[in-house]
Amino acid sequence: MFEQALNNIDDVLWKDAGCTSELDYTEQSSWLLFLKYLDALETDRATAAALNGKTYAHILDKPYRWGTWAAPKGKDPSAGSGQARKVWYYQLDPGRNLGKTNPLNDEDRAEFVKIQKTFADSSKSWSVDAKDIDQTAFDLSVKNPNGAKTVTHRSPKEIMAEIAKLDAESAKVLAKIKRLLGSGKGDPL
Repeated sequence: MFEQALNNIDDVLWKDAGCTSELDYTEQSSWLLFLKYLDALETDRATAAALNGKTYAHILDKPYRWGTWAAPKGKDPSAGSGQARKVWYYQLDPGRNLGKTNPLNDEDRAEFVKIQKTFADSSKSWSVDAKDIDQTAFDLSVKNPNGAKTVTHRSPKEIMAEIAKLDAESAKVLAKIKRLLGSGKGDPL
């Protein structure tokens, strides 16, 4: 989760004119992370103060706070904090085991790269309202509602009938082998 956020920040900063390596924007990345940390700290302190019936004086004025200037593009910053309204998920399934000798490749990521631009819903992607996420644990491990496969279990009687059928087939094969070996006398090996 954090790695993707940092990659997104890196992509934006990388496209900035004059950046030739990550070292060119390390200061900016550090500053953004600090401001996000400060916003969380200030939110916690403001909540604690409110619970104690006190007011909290923010370190930064409202126009310079994370929630104001980090609002999504096209959104009026005075309208709210820019907090996520929905969380978008993508279930990456390349259809094989991944590892050091079998890494993820561009072909595996092609669909993701295409639909992440609009955060569209598909059979492999979906959105969840942020308010529906457990606010105490912030557990983001949601199952794909579009990919749920219905599993139909057979009854014990059906399973037993199949076992009996397979046993009968095995008995016929064994009987045929015994006949071929001459009534089972002697060891051909």
